[in-house]
Amino acid sequence: MGMSVGPSGGGGRRGRSRAPIAEINVTPFVDVMLVLLIIFMVTAPLLVAGVPIDLPDSRANALEQEKEPIQISLDAEGQPFIDDTPVSQEELPAALEAIRSERGEDNGDAPQVMLRADRTLDYGKVMLVMGELNRAGLNRVSLVTTGSSDRE
Repeated sequence: MGMSVGPSGGGGRRGRSRAPIAEINVTPFVDVMLVLLIIFMVTAPLLVAGVPIDLPDSRANALEQEKEPIQISLDAEGQPFIDDTPVSQEELPAALEAIRSERGEDNGDAPQVMLRADRTLDYGKVMLVMGELNRAGLNRVSLVTTGSSDRE
């Protein structure tokens, strides 16, 4: 059994060029998608909270939300932030009144407010902000904590 190698034993395709392959090579596409997935997995946790706060622990369960709540944060120095935007203590009452007027419900119900405060912050500063929330008519306030690892 012999095989002929070379131009003379080509099996009937003498002088013809090969037909182009009509398949897409997906290996580079998969490689790029895996790199993008890794980048997304690394950066996604960093996008959750814009204000760095060391929250206290709690054994309370998470609350279910119907609408997007307003995020108010107090950092370790007591600087208030409304949805990651810094607000001075003097501007806070007017900003809360504006939130109440623009995001207030049609039936007079106040929007949900999530208050995040650093664990090292003085209790009086947290109560000062809660008093301003109450005065502005934002009475649906939830205090945000981290989940404790020793739940029973």
